[in-house]
Order: sequence, then C-alpha cells, then structure tokens
Amino acid sequence: MIGISKLYCGTVEASDALRYGRESSRLPSHLLQFSKDKRPVIVWNITQRCNLKCVHCYARSEDISYTDELDTEQGKAVLDDLAQFGVPVILFSGGEPLVRKDLPELAAYAVQKGMRAVISTNGTLINPAIASVFKDIGLSYVGISLDGMETVNDRFRGVSGAFAKAMEGIESCRAAGIKVGLRFTINKFNWKEIPKIFDLLEEKEIPRVCFYHLVYAGRGSKLVSEDLAHEETREAVDMIIDRTRDLHERGKPKEVLTVDNHADGPYLYLKLLEEGSDRASEVLELLRMNEGNNSGRGIGCISWNGDVHADQFWRHKCFGNVKDRPFSEIWTGDGDPLLKMLKEKKKHVKGRCAECAWLDVCGGNFRVRAEAVHGDVWAPDPACYLTDEEISRSRFSHIMEK
Repeated sequence: MIGISKLYCGTVEASDALRYGRESSRLPSHLLQFSKDKRPVIVWNITQRCNLKCVHCYARSEDISYTDELDTEQGKAVLDDLAQFGVPVILFSGGEPLVRKDLPELAAYAVQKGMRAVISTNGTLINPAIASVFKDIGLSYVGISLDGMETVNDRFRGVSGAFAKAMEGIESCRAAGIKVGLRFTINKFNWKEIPKIFDLLEEKEIPRVCFYHLVYAGRGSKLVSEDLAHEETREAVDMIIDRTRDLHERGKPKEVLTVDNHADGPYLYLKLLEEGSDRASEVLELLRMNEGNNSGRGIGCISWNGDVHADQFWRHKCFGNVKDRPFSEIWTGDGDPLLKMLKEKKKHVKGRCAECAWLDVCGGNFRVRAEAVHGDVWAPDPACYLTDEEISRSRFSHIMEK
C-alpha cells in the first residue's frame, strides 16, 4: 500500500512510527505499514461463494455452494494460532464473506483475541441490522468494492443493481458508526471514473478509498490486455494525487491509498523532487520503512479450504494447509523454497528490477504479474511504468546512499 494522503499531504511523519518503536503490536492501524518486524496482515478468504460475477475476480467465485471450506471450529483454531503468532490484522474476504452465516461469530472471536478485524466486501448484503452487529463486535473497518458509477460498476460486477445495493451498505455502515471506505480496481474500462469516485467520497462523506492496480490472477488473468498502458497509469496516478491534494487543501481530507503497484512510491517521491518539496526526504524515509511489496512476508493469505498463500493472488502456489500444520509453523518454516525466496526477494529479481535504484523502496513490485506475463516469478513486473531514466542507479546513487 502507498498512502498517497499520508505521504504527499503530510498526514503522517516518520517520527509518528518511530515513536512506537515500529513494532507491529504497538503501532496504531494507520501506521502498520511502517513496522519493522512485518508481522503479516492475513487475508482470510472464508468462502469462495459470491452473489456477484465480477470479471476480475481472483477467486473465480460463483454463486454456488462449495464443500471444502473450513468450518467454524476450524476457523477459531486458526484465529487462536494467528493471535498467538502476533498477527495484527485479520481481513475477512471471499468470495463474498457475508454469505457465511458465521462471519459475525468469527469476526467477534478475532477481536476477542486482540486482533483488528476488517472486512472486504461488495457491500450488497449489508443492511442496518448487520451493520449494527458489526458495530457491536468492534469491527475496525469495512471496505466496500465500487468500480465506478452505477452503469460501469454493474457491468464490471456482472449484476444489475449491485451499485445501488452497495451504496445502501455504505449508508448502513455510516449510520452505525463503522469506518467504511471504497475499493476500486483500476483498468481500461473504468479508470476515467476516478474523478467521480472522489466526488462520491466528498458527497457521501466517505473517509477512505483504496485504488487497486489490476493483478492478473483468477478471472483477472484474462484481463492483461485490459490493464492500462504505462502512460495511462501515470495519468491515473496523477489524477489520484491531484484530487487527494485538492480535498486536503479545501479542508476535506480523505485517506487515499494505492495498492498492488509499488512503483507508485518512487513515482510519488520523484514528483515531490520535481516540485521542489521540502517533504521529499521525509517521504523517502517513510517509503523505506514501508519496504514496498511484502507478499510472503508482511502479508499472507489463508484460503477457504485452509491452503496458505503468499497473498490472495497466489492461489496457484500453496505452502501448506492449516488443517495439517498451524499457519505460524508454515510461515516461519523453511520447507518451501519459494516462500523463503519471497522473504528475501530483492536478491532474486531479474532484469530492470534488479538494476533499479528504488529496489529497497519498491521491493521488486508484484511477482504474480511477472509470472503471468513472462512465465518467470523473478522477471520484471510488466506493470512498472517508471522509465529507465527514472530508475537509473547512477542518477540517484547520491540519494540512495544516504
């Protein structure tokens, strides 16, 4: 995650993270990305079932019953292990997590164990009663997916009326006093909708939005041609930065993040340099703390059947199953060579990634995209939009040596 509002608008300083010692167990949620121990945030896909038909779904979800999901007691055993391991955040996802009737019970159990529980949902199944339950549980956050305004979103989500129901879900969360935000996956079909998303944030007083770059996994693996060209990505990121700054300057700040393309970090830093901002050095320090992509280290995934993955997009790479061994043992063991290499991936990336001046900041970006396009986990990420000049070590060596 690249916190555009945190970095560009100065809502977070390096001293904020240093004050807590940069330990995951001590950091407030908005500073977790700057931890030094990188205890993994866990995405738990508690079900594969979903009531929508999203064209980019990494889980290949359908609205059918699946028989291989962890049951409630198995889920609680997983949560026991994660809490003891020091996992700071558990993100309940799917499919659509709300199709599981025991979601409130599992989320409440996670909170009781001392973890921050958040939900990633399409929002269409949230009503005032459910929102009230989530508030009573102590849910930290609900992220609701919207990929444009009504026509665009419903086409992308594959079900007419999805936008209207998601907006009802947002209003239910706000009325219950739950922090709610938007999740938007950027692609050729919807990226011109970004300004309308900012308008919606302001109009509905929604405090947070995450813009996800497209990852070629699941049904999204067929959408490589629907990803933005590099110049379009730059234009989209500029749009996000400019609208974030505009809201901040008008006294209506929002928390704005981009996700799944860590080239956004160096790009933002270079933008600050070009503007002559005295904040540039502070931003570089925070980006170094963030460390870029952390799949297999600072983020992990448990699938509906108990399989463990480096993140939610690595479903084709399984490191073990929590029904056989606890997640903590799988994660810290040395039985899988790929998992070990991901924890030190800067040693293994190839091509322009290996030569990049910003490798310590970006972390080699997204390996799943590299594998999807090049057939090689360690090849350069094809979605990196930085030019050869912008990643030149000779040009920036005086900065990176500081």
